[in-house]
Amino acid sequence: MKEKILKRAIELFLELGFKSVTMDDIAESLGISKKTIYSHYSTKGKLVEDCAANLFCTITEGIDEIIAEKHNPIDESFNIHRFILSRLKKEKASPQYQLQKYYPKIERKLRQQKIERMQECVVNNLKRGVKEGYYRPEIEIDLVFRFYFMTLEGIRSSDMFSVAEYSIPFLVKNFSDYHLRGIVSEKGLTYINNLAKKCNS
Repeated sequence: MKEKILKRAIELFLELGFKSVTMDDIAESLGISKKTIYSHYSTKGKLVEDCAANLFCTITEGIDEIIAEKHNPIDESFNIHRFILSRLKKEKASPQYQLQKYYPKIERKLRQQKIERMQECVVNNLKRGVKEGYYRPEIEIDLVFRFYFMTLEGIRSSDMFSVAEYSIPFLVKNFSDYHLRGIVSEKGLTYINNLAKKCNS
């Protein structure tokens, strides 16, 4: 039952936001009593924390699987962004913004985990891209990672981007193109342009 509660809570939180969904909403959608939920989660905060951790693990595992496939650095980056987009398509109420606003302790804990995991992933991709000639050799790898992390996080948690005006997938897709075109070498740019031609043909 705990797994069913967690799965349904994640679905509702992604669709409506962490603040908007109540324990009553979750119980009603599962056809169970609120008391049953509280027997597994003593507070909504504990349920939110478990949901956020579960989402983080799911995304991390998916990214690890893509990295293990040994694509070239550009394809790896595109594939990771496609995977992230497939997850973000379920987000309709900017749950990360609500997590940051209403559950700051949970958000700070998760943020540190994301920084550590993303740093390993992105820095390795950048180093490999430089080594294989797809990225410019003069890029400041640590600085590029910081730009990357802050922008990607800002897209999902900033009030600069209205969900009604810009969908999260739309923003991430455009950011992906912006990021790669800012760091690629001539070889990398040719590769990206050829990919674009194939997609448009």
